[in-house]
Amino acid sequence: MRCPRCNGLMVDDWFQDIRDDTGRINFEGLRCLICGEVVDPVILRNRQIGPEGIPGRRRRRLSPAGVS
Repeated sequence: MRCPRCNGLMVDDWFQDIRDDTGRINFEGLRCLICGEVVDPVILRNRQIGPEGIPGRRRRRLSPAGVS
């Protein structure tokens, strides 16, 4: 797989998440050898559905500086 950020080579790697609320601490993912981008199944799924696909979550539009 090629990195979505820099088109570099992605390699399999193991990661630890000490604050994961699913109970999993270790997980497998892909890491880019060039820029360090990390991709796992959860990240890929969230990128596919985007913020519009999560009920109750919307991105706020920031107003230009000095405009309220």
